[in-house]
Amino acid sequence: MRTHHVRLNTGPPNHMAFTKRPEAVAQARETTRTFMSTLHPAVDAQAAASVELVVSELVTNAVRHARGAAGSLCLQARADSITVDVMDADPRPPRERTPDLTGGTGGFGWPMVRNLATAVAVTTGTSGKTVRAVLPR
Repeated sequence: MRTHHVRLNTGPPNHMAFTKRPEAVAQARETTRTFMSTLHPAVDAQAAASVELVVSELVTNAVRHARGAAGSLCLQARADSITVDVMDADPRPPRERTPDLTGGTGGFGWPMVRNLATAVAVTTGTSGKTVRAVLPR
């Protein structure tokens, strides 16, 4: 029996600070695509799209709803998962809202994040919160 060794490149965590401006979401998506493209073995396209979507939703929520002027994104790859951390200065946890089916106010992001991730945690403190989503690699 022949054993194949595959070098797993989990890479160092990738951090991105952002100001709470709409363009931060596009920057976070680009940072995520770049990060995902460096991983070896490569993450399949569907898993990579899910990670990018979760990043987009969490950063959008921080930009739209959190108090404070800035936030940050941290991506970490592990052998079987990708961890997304979005930090902001608002200690209030995300709030479940009834989705607006007429397209006016959203409400779909938080349930979608919870559905795509294998685990979601919100850690709050006096200086703000971290929303963590763990997705399958």
